[in-house]
Amino acid sequence: MFEGFETRWVQLDEASVFVRHGGEGPPVVLLHGHPRTSSTWHRVAPLLVRSGFTVVCPDLRGYGRSRGPVATKDHAGHSKRAVAGDVVAVMRALGHDRFRLAGHDRGGAVALRLALDHPGAVSRVALLDCLPLTEHLTRITAEFATRWWHWFFFAQPNIPERVINADPDSWYRGDPHSMGQENHDEWREATRNPAVVRAMLEDYRAGLTIDRRHEEEDRDAGHLIRCPALILWSLRDDLEHLYGDPLEIWRRWADDVRGHGIDSGHHMAEQAPDALAASLADFFADEPE
Repeated sequence: MFEGFETRWVQLDEASVFVRHGGEGPPVVLLHGHPRTSSTWHRVAPLLVRSGFTVVCPDLRGYGRSRGPVATKDHAGHSKRAVAGDVVAVMRALGHDRFRLAGHDRGGAVALRLALDHPGAVSRVALLDCLPLTEHLTRITAEFATRWWHWFFFAQPNIPERVINADPDSWYRGDPHSMGQENHDEWREATRNPAVVRAMLEDYRAGLTIDRRHEEEDRDAGHLIRCPALILWSLRDDLEHLYGDPLEIWRRWADDVRGHGIDSGHHMAEQAPDALAASLADFFADEPE
């Protein structure tokens, strides 16, 4: 995977962030979702390099090989604000003050927070198979609660750790053929690590508490994403089924919104890398340097 890319750990005050980076040209950051690592981009990142970009793929705080602080009752150390700050610091360590950004799933929540908290750092943002957390939570139905029950299970104290760590291979299921063997092996190693499992659960606990409050504060203050935003969603997942047109929802959060569906299941970077990379490259290239 990632032929020609370099790897390093960037040491920050509260976190040690593992990052892959390669290519030449305008910088692009790719943020993975749950329960993946940066290796989920192994088919997309090289395509973006060939399109003329520098591509940076970090493991989010606590995921994969990155590590964060000990969990606290307020979950602040695993908030999207804290993780967004990691990304800005990592990019500065690599010599980039401003960059294009894409986030999938939970990485999309980080990308939203980063674009709101650090508008000067983000020139364009792509939000993949996600909505703002508050938009999910204000639209809860019996169908949502049935399909997305894990959000609320993960938020319980201590119980999900015991359940998942008792048999992580049964809890987290993946196909090495569709994922790619090396990507699958890296992901499987991470999901077998109790420290990673705890951090991934803290991500969800933060989502229902401190992250929700941060989004509500932005919504009440009228804060919007000021850069162009590309919204992509998987046509074979349930986002559009549950909520209708995702573009209409994202227009409550951004001035300049465009996007379309991708013929894929949820993990589009693994299942539809050519279509995803083409959409990202077209969007990210449409900007004067």
